[in-house]
Amino acid sequence: MENDKIINIEKLPQEVQKKFLPFLKTMLDIHHDHLVSVFIYGSATGKNYIPKTSDINSVFVFKDLPFLSLKNSLKAVSKGIVQKIAAPLFLTRGHIETSLDVFPIEFLDMKENYCLLYGADILATLEIKGEHIRLFCEQQIKGKLIRIRQAYLEVGLKKKGMEALLKESLNSLIPVFRNLIRLKGNQPPAEKEEIIKQLCREFELDEDVFLPVYKDTSNDEKIANQDIIVFIEKYLDQIKKLAVGVDNL
Repeated sequence: MENDKIINIEKLPQEVQKKFLPFLKTMLDIHHDHLVSVFIYGSATGKNYIPKTSDINSVFVFKDLPFLSLKNSLKAVSKGIVQKIAAPLFLTRGHIETSLDVFPIEFLDMKENYCLLYGADILATLEIKGEHIRLFCEQQIKGKLIRIRQAYLEVGLKKKGMEALLKESLNSLIPVFRNLIRLKGNQPPAEKEEIIKQLCREFELDEDVFLPVYKDTSNDEKIANQDIIVFIEKYLDQIKKLAVGVDNL
């Protein structure tokens, strides 16, 4: 392996460099000329990286991807996991180019926060269509609406678990909210609470429904000292209103 093929390593936090560079060299030794590119994405690219808690997320893009490539990587990946290097995403260029319509948010998040370390900068040329993002967001929002209704029918008489379900639902929608703000032509904030506030402004929603759910740390089937069923009714109304708003984008 030629070390000069590795680029931009100096742009990463020192702790990430220390952990990932040996891993990258090992992976390049294993795969030789079969790789198209390697990049790190997410918090490990910059100031949001926390050495003791943050994972290092990476993508290895191959020319082709036989099972042997996975098998030959097992030992290196296992050692990397001990260093909080998450098991990499192994993809091919063709898989990426044909998956932009079904994973638009994932690839957009990568494209907006990555560091190329080896090979071709394939993310720079990816075109992620706004309609694909809108469809994905619509599917997620309407899916959550259906799931909360179903869960209420299942356990509404007992109520146990409804608080956790509501909080999980909202937390899982944060990436969707972020991209809905993008579809409105604005840059989403970094903090989750601010994302919720901006989404509510953009779609004329009631932030007093979403913020108490987000901030709740209790486990008493209440939100803001109100019975959980009261909040579920309000939450469903707001999610339904958001679904209509997304459908009209």
